[in-house]
Amino acid sequence: MALTKKFLKTKPVCKVTFAIAASEADTVAVAGDFNNWDTTTPLKKLKNGTFKGTFDIPTEKSYEFKYVVDGEWVNEEAADGYQWNDYAAAENSVLEL
Repeated sequence: MALTKKFLKTKPVCKVTFAIAASEADTVAVAGDFNNWDTTTPLKKLKNGTFKGTFDIPTEKSYEFKYVVDGEWVNEEAADGYQWNDYAAAENSVLEL
């Protein structure tokens, strides 16, 4: 799994690329605070089996998120941290911008 950040100099936005190796999966999405936990925007599957997508996310904040791999919620191994979520009764990945 991978998480890359590219901060823009002209706007308070960071281009965050989410990538997860899931060659056996049919669909993967990323859901979190930054998109109201929307699981309907899929990541694109690459030939090597990695799912990847880039989002413009406002900076100066931290966000909780998870991948949804064929309906199963999965944390990012390279997250900036983890935060317990009472609603999910599990830890979520944290993205610090």
